[in-house]
Order: sequence, then structure tokens, then C-alpha cells
Amino acid sequence: MVLDPTLRADVCVSAQKQRPFCALTQSEDCRGLSWRDTISAVPGDRDDPASDVFVVNRSVRVPRRDLEVRFTPSGGPGGQHANRSATRVELRLDLTRCGGLSDHQRRRVIDRLGAEVRVVADDERSQIRNRALAEKRLAAKLADALRVERPRRATRPSRGAVERRISTKKHRSETKKLRRRPEA
Repeated sequence: MVLDPTLRADVCVSAQKQRPFCALTQSEDCRGLSWRDTISAVPGDRDDPASDVFVVNRSVRVPRRDLEVRFTPSGGPGGQHANRSATRVELRLDLTRCGGLSDHQRRRVIDRLGAEVRVVADDERSQIRNRALAEKRLAAKLADALRVERPRRATRPSRGAVERRISTKKHRSETKKLRRRPEA
């Protein structure tokens, strides 16, 4: 498959017939994936599956050689296509041997996720789209584990806030009193 620079980046060109086709972006929504998530025309781009680094966030770039990718047949109904094609993608990342994390980041992620992170995607019929989904999920999982929560600073409510709360409680109480049955 060859990318034609004269066409939009999301349209692939067959090497034999030189006619455009969109095998990678068959469905309109692709379940939340844009064409940039499935294929990129710029070599070395952060979303490029052929790139040698996997970008998690601005400070973390994992070498793709550290990712273990496995393709298996997707389960469930689907006829001949489902039985013959290995579209289910399983990504594994061994954090003890990962080269893209500093020691501090590695400890933080291992404490939260364990020594090995595993992500599976079998939502789509295309192996490429499932791989993009799995990489997106892995990046989200790692970014969430790397996020540092700011410590909460205890504060007291202001006098105005306390007065407003008591005022609304009194108003609500009066409303409920009016609903009661009148006393004889």
C-alpha cells in the first residue's frame, strides 16, 4: 500500500490500480476513531503506527520494541470473516524492562497497575483499527497511572456561604410546613 501525497492523507491508494479506496475508514464514525487514529501520512508522526516510539504524553515516549503485540481471531458470531482473520489485538507492556520511563515514573505506574499492563481490543473488524484502539487505551491507562493528584487543602466555608445554606434550609422547611395537614 502506497500513500499518494496528492490526495488527502486519509485516502489510501492501491499500488496496483492507482485508484483511491478507503478500506481503513469504511465506516463514517469508526466508533470514535478519526482517520488520523487509523493511519498517518507523516512518517514519524505521533499517531503513525510505523513510528518507532509510542507517545503516552509529553514526557513519556515508549519505544515500540518494548510493546508485545499479539493478533488472534476475535470471538463471537461473524461468519467466514471472523473465523479466518486475526483481528483481535492484545498489547502487553512489561514495565520492568520498559525504556521510555524514568525510575520514578516506573515505580508510580507499577504501584498502580502492576508489573505488566495488558490491553485488548476486538471492537472493529479491521486489525489496524483494533491496534489503534488498543494503543489509545494503553496510552490512556498509562497517562492515568502517571497523573499526580494534588493534595486537597482543607478550607472553611465563608460566612456568606453558611448564611445562604441556612437560609435555603429555612425556606425549604417553610415550604414543607405548608404541605402538612392543618391542625384542628
